[in-house]
Amino acid sequence: MKFILFVEGYTEHKALPQFLKKWLDPKLSSPVGIKTVRFEGWQELVKDAPRKARMHLHGPDKDEIIAVISLLDLYGPTFYPKHLTESNDRYSWAKKEIEERVSQPKFFQFFAVHEVEAWLLSEPDIFPTPVHKAFPGKIHNPETVNFDEPPAKLLERLYPAHMGRSYKKVVHGKELFGKLNPDIAYQKCPKLKELLDKMQELAKGYVPAAQ
Repeated sequence: MKFILFVEGYTEHKALPQFLKKWLDPKLSSPVGIKTVRFEGWQELVKDAPRKARMHLHGPDKDEIIAVISLLDLYGPTFYPKHLTESNDRYSWAKKEIEERVSQPKFFQFFAVHEVEAWLLSEPDIFPTPVHKAFPGKIHNPETVNFDEPPAKLLERLYPAHMGRSYKKVVHGKELFGKLNPDIAYQKCPKLKELLDKMQELAKGYVPAAQ
């Protein structure tokens, strides 16, 4: 059994399957597979998700697929109605909008608030000490790091200032996700908790096709 995971970038493609499995597998009777499908940014994912989801959910491997999970950063997309400025409002609107576009019962849209790097901020000790010490107090609630300076932008500012080198999203992100304890991120990031709880529920409810 496996999930198909739609992602918008290289960091998610390289780092997220093992991170999600690290939390999920101990809670399941057998390990789950996670196959990522990478898109070139959020625009392509939103445009192609209906076709790609249908292809997987009705293709030759359909009986092995638990669900298609799509994950985007909440920060970045520009398709929100202008009157929606709060993260919860944007999240609710965009989740409903994309799920309705795809219109597949085994497709679920989620967002990292405001970026997947927020999950990394949940465990400051995984960062180099000079960066860790420079974190603002607001990272105690990582998903509240806002649209003005979302998590990746914060890291891109702190690394050169305190490490003398830039933050490389793909290289450092993969390394940091390898260190991150998913239980800590689960406790501190409510929207990540929603994603993981749903994946656990779907995996436990999966019934293999009759042979």
